[in-house]
Amino acid sequence: MRVLAAMSGGVDSAVAAARAVEAGHDVVGVHLALSRNPGTLRTGSRGCCTIEDSMDARRAATLLGIPFYVWDFSERFKADVMDDFVAEYAAGRTPNPCMRCNEKIKFAAVLEKALALGFDAVATGHYANIDVDADGHRELHRAADWAKDQSYVLGVLTREQLAHAMFPLGATPSKAEVRAEAAARGLTVAQKPDSHDICFIPDGDTRGFLAGRLDAADGAILDRDGRRLGTHAGAAAFTVGQRKGLNIGFPTDDGTPRFVLEVRPLSNEVIVGPRDALAVIEVAGSRFSWAGEPPLDPSTAWACEVQVRAHADPVVATAVVRDGELVISVQQPIMGVAPGQTAVVYVGTRVLGQCTIDRTVSAVPGLSAVPATASAAGVHAAG
Repeated sequence: MRVLAAMSGGVDSAVAAARAVEAGHDVVGVHLALSRNPGTLRTGSRGCCTIEDSMDARRAATLLGIPFYVWDFSERFKADVMDDFVAEYAAGRTPNPCMRCNEKIKFAAVLEKALALGFDAVATGHYANIDVDADGHRELHRAADWAKDQSYVLGVLTREQLAHAMFPLGATPSKAEVRAEAAARGLTVAQKPDSHDICFIPDGDTRGFLAGRLDAADGAILDRDGRRLGTHAGAAAFTVGQRKGLNIGFPTDDGTPRFVLEVRPLSNEVIVGPRDALAVIEVAGSRFSWAGEPPLDPSTAWACEVQVRAHADPVVATAVVRDGELVISVQQPIMGVAPGQTAVVYVGTRVLGQCTIDRTVSAVPGLSAVPATASAAGVHAAG
């Protein structure tokens, strides 16, 4: 089988490529250039896709004896990931750029080009498994090492994309084993730090990144009753669940901290309140997809678990498709869920599908979700 190995320059993708070669596939390595002005050097675990990463990927490919290319996807990455990130914050939402990158770049643009060039599959270093059911359908499942499981950020993959995806690390018991294997193979990236944070914001300063791209104006910080508590320098810099940076200047009557409950970009207002008001019992979104075969009857509620962050614990839930939305109700409230986040639905270890959250329903009596018609910017939140 002809396999295109996406090589980021890290240890995971290098070992994934090595395993694809060892399995007897005809492998070609490719590094994705996602920035027109990449940094030359990384700073510890900050950032990725730098010139240094490209060089590390090339060295790994040379050691493995496979052809290696650099593909420039910087324009597509800017349009589909970076510009989307900014637009979502401008609309009062909290996006997940890793989701968009997997959806739009790694398993859309790259896979499309790979298939056009005659490749059968794209291999990556993600920790996830693809199983085949009794009827021959491919399914996306959690990795063997739940601590490193990355099935959440792959929840956007479709049946067609899963048909051409390969995750050689999925059954590996631990990251330590991957690093040991890399060292044994002579790969120089064996002890290279994992990358963290958003790759195009290597210093981790999301507010600073947005400040240079969004028009910011002073606005009101309000409580749930509409009383003005303070002033902010731009609503787009805030996200639901945020506690720091409110700068209200005086405490609540009972001394409890305040949290962001809602961001209203049209009126440039930030609504704050107690932590209890962050609890939600339902999330829903109209932009949903199935990772493989969908439920036989999505309009009939089914038991599942839902995960709303990459490293969050799954929560017992029920899900149903109703009125054009994937609606997920949880048994125990989940905290601080923001519009724009992704809810990934699991049945056992299998990823069944996902939705981008448009609205939530509060667990607090008397609080309800903002209706879908409340904002032309599509902002829906509890509180």
